[in-house]
Amino acid sequence: MGRTLQNTMINLGLQNACDEAVYQLGLDMEELEEIEEDAGLGNGGLGRLAACFLDSMATLGLAAYGYGIRYEYGIFNQKIRDGWQVEEADDWLRHGNPWEKARPEYMLPVHFYGRVEHSASGAKWVDTQVVLALPYDTPVPGYMNNTVNTMRLWSARAPNDFNLRDFNVGDYIQAVLDRNLAENISRVLYPNDNFFEGKELRLKQEYFVVAATLQDIIRRFKASKFGSTDSVRTVFDSFPDQVAIQLNDTHPAMAIPELMRIFVDIEKLPWDKAWDITKRTFAYTNHTVLPEALERWPVDLVEKLLPRHLQIIYEINQRHLDHIASLFPNDVGRLRRMSLIEEGGTKRINMAHLCIVGSHAVNGVAKIHSEIVKTQVFEDFAALEPEKFQNKTNGITPRRWLLLCNPGLAELIAEKIGEDYVRDLSQLTKLHEFVDDDLFIREVAKVKQENKVKFALYLEKEYKVKINPSSMFDVHVKRIHEYKRQLMNCLHIITMYNRIRRDPAKLFVPRTVIIGGKAAPGYHMAKMIIKLINAVAQVVNNDPVVGSKLKVIFLENYRVSLAEKVIPATDLSEQISTAGTEASGTGNMKFMLNGALTIGTMDGANVEMAEEAGEENLFIFGMRVEDVTELDRKGYNAQLYYDRLPELKQAVDQIKSGFFSPKDPNLFNDVVNMLFHHDR
Repeated sequence: MGRTLQNTMINLGLQNACDEAVYQLGLDMEELEEIEEDAGLGNGGLGRLAACFLDSMATLGLAAYGYGIRYEYGIFNQKIRDGWQVEEADDWLRHGNPWEKARPEYMLPVHFYGRVEHSASGAKWVDTQVVLALPYDTPVPGYMNNTVNTMRLWSARAPNDFNLRDFNVGDYIQAVLDRNLAENISRVLYPNDNFFEGKELRLKQEYFVVAATLQDIIRRFKASKFGSTDSVRTVFDSFPDQVAIQLNDTHPAMAIPELMRIFVDIEKLPWDKAWDITKRTFAYTNHTVLPEALERWPVDLVEKLLPRHLQIIYEINQRHLDHIASLFPNDVGRLRRMSLIEEGGTKRINMAHLCIVGSHAVNGVAKIHSEIVKTQVFEDFAALEPEKFQNKTNGITPRRWLLLCNPGLAELIAEKIGEDYVRDLSQLTKLHEFVDDDLFIREVAKVKQENKVKFALYLEKEYKVKINPSSMFDVHVKRIHEYKRQLMNCLHIITMYNRIRRDPAKLFVPRTVIIGGKAAPGYHMAKMIIKLINAVAQVVNNDPVVGSKLKVIFLENYRVSLAEKVIPATDLSEQISTAGTEASGTGNMKFMLNGALTIGTMDGANVEMAEEAGEENLFIFGMRVEDVTELDRKGYNAQLYYDRLPELKQAVDQIKSGFFSPKDPNLFNDVVNMLFHHDR
């Protein structure tokens, strides 16, 4: 979510009044804003997308709730020490959080472990361990429309009789200390982006948010006039008309068996009716096609933690497979491919399959991604129900990503086309009238230059490096991942460096290359890439032959509040993932909205951006999805390129020989080995 103060003032139309009031107190509003901690309760684009959606839904006046976990520790703070990433705990609540309000009156129980008893009256989940979910509400104001929605985040609390009701009579002190075990559920965010780590605590977190949220939704439904009924119709007939639940990736997939459990075991609905209501309630957004990111939970773990849910998943799967067998008799291959349960080695539950089967709509997040979802990753499901699969290209909130972070540009635009565009970005097409208005063009350039000067000052203060504000600011900020190809950018930096050294007199457009982003703590290659970038920066920035022509900066601790500073100052936006790997990307949109040019591949939403702006107005390069597929089929041989391209050979040799790591020439062996032998 980032910071809340400035966003709240803007959406309430109070920014100028507050600035003035604070100024009269002898204080500086900007200084005050810098004190607030970022709420960093998610990873990369998926978490930020949820935050943007909340702002947009409130601005559209939709009755929408954002549900999640109130992590005590959010995404780690990144420190760079000696060129390496070091993680520090993000103690963001240290000084309290003025934006949240605890709502103990809505506290709810969540059950774990236990066993299932079957009887004539149905299944009962018994002997469970209980954890309490305490909600904290944060207001989500719409833009100038008198709407305030709610983000409700759950915190885990141990019940007061925790460990005291059973065999623990003797050790009261230990029993109280053991409350931590329950409360650890909301302690810390798992810092993986686009990677699945099948840890028990993570599954607990996923079920915790789901179980608390569904109870909350059902309580609200029953309390509303729609929930009460005199007729013979089931209380829940109108449920899907009143409630829509969007699953943000598969992380809340357990909501599907959980809602079925509530309907069948507790509310005593017949299975078919419960399943019909459940399917009409849920829709699923897929956020990635990378196989290592897909959630596949071991059956043994689910059986231990959520025994009743496993039974329900088996029942869903049985009915699902019976249906497919009736349509495709004797096609065992298809049954195996479409099963919710993956056999072979350890049995696992494919959570994406569960989401597809349990939802009435499935969407990808950009045209190209939605096509890949339909034709490759889930092709069997799309063949079965083509109407279920849709596209919803991602977006960003223009309030935070233009008005808040770039008031100079926002004001310039408003002078030309009015202020309505802030609610409806399609109105930016009105700017077409002014493409030849020299004064306007100059004014826009001037705003960009002012933003660059301001950011250069920030860099000098934070990094003690002198930046040439008239150089091209070439910016590559996002999570560090092989598929996002920060390594390719690094090879380009080395190549530019070599060109300058080879011919120092040759004209070279000065550039400042800024790379930033966090690597998941367990992702060895991503951490090596950070170290390499910093090692290259060390050499480049201290070579007198290069001078101010080329500077390399690794931006420490990239986060929302830092994005708000760097994006408005950017000249060139790097969106260079291998085609077919970046589902959408949203940073790409933020840069374009702030007047940067884009260099990128035909991947994710870059495709729609090129369509909207005209392909001639982006620097599009590299293989398309079809070329990647073809190269995969043919087999990729890195050695060929190394042998054919002298500049590439030189760059790779420098990394390999220790030119950038003289104290440890073999430091980057893993990186070079990856480039030659398993570079996806």
